[in-house]
Amino acid sequence: MAAVRGLSLTAAALRAVAPWARGSRLLAASRGPQARREASSSSPEAGEGQIHLTASCVQRLLEITEGSEFLRLEVEGGGCSGFQYKFSLDTVINPDDRVFEQGGARVVVDSDSLAFVKGAQVDFSQELIRSSFQVLNNPQAQQGCSCGSSFSIKL
Repeated sequence: MAAVRGLSLTAAALRAVAPWARGSRLLAASRGPQARREASSSSPEAGEGQIHLTASCVQRLLEITEGSEFLRLEVEGGGCSGFQYKFSLDTVINPDDRVFEQGGARVVVDSDSLAFVKGAQVDFSQELIRSSFQVLNNPQAQQGCSCGSSFSIKL
């Protein structure tokens, strides 16, 4: 029960200290003492235009989202390899967004960003130095940086 309370406080603290708009909060979430789960795709017949969610991603999203909140994945120019992933909690689905849902957890990607991450996997990883959402196995990326936050695209 204490771990659940701690997770609730972490999510509440994140919401309390976010000075920017509710629709674009960056995540700085930590994870409880649970082990990382094995990867699982959003559906067995998921195609290349899909985003796959791991079990640990689904579990963490269910822990930190409230109501209509979801995880937004965007790709921006920048980082040490040319492009970088940006994760935020959001509540607004735009007309050009694609929604990927598994087990009640939702990840939303705009159509421009989807071109850079289609076929990739979204995971939640806990390490000694950080806990974060990450994009794994991105078939659109030629190479990435060592921290996994930025990548270059295949031409």
